[in-house]
Amino acid sequence: MGNFKYSFMTDFKYGDITEKIIGASFRVHSALGNGFQEVIYQRALELEFKIMPLIYSREFEMPIHYLDQQIGTRRVDFLVDEKISVELKAIIKLEDVHLAQAINYLEAYNLEIGLLINFGSKRLEFHRFTNKKYKPNIIQYPIKSQSSH
Repeated sequence: MGNFKYSFMTDFKYGDITEKIIGASFRVHSALGNGFQEVIYQRALELEFKIMPLIYSREFEMPIHYLDQQIGTRRVDFLVDEKISVELKAIIKLEDVHLAQAINYLEAYNLEIGLLINFGSKRLEFHRFTNKKYKPNIIQYPIKSQSSH
């Protein structure tokens, strides 16, 4: 038997927070299963966040910049602890386009860590992303949210 190290999310930057988010997502998926619209999972996950408690904003409107000019906005499903974007899906299978979209949002928001969570498959799917283009000295100030806690 060789040495085996079991890796937990806590080994990663903000891993303690992402581990809580993923755990909450598993609880929601266990209780509800697949087959609902995304908004149902979003509401259930928000209830889990309140119980924990996690600091979050739901439906957070973030500015999109190009050449230092704001060219539009996009809402992230959750912004947790002002550090982690959480994008939810409720589709049968995640495609490469969804993964690319999640990475693009991280870059556009200049956030370092993001999660893409899919409730639509029989088993919960999640992906954790790190923004390789993250610029810690540049803060993209968010516009507003539907609810903050």
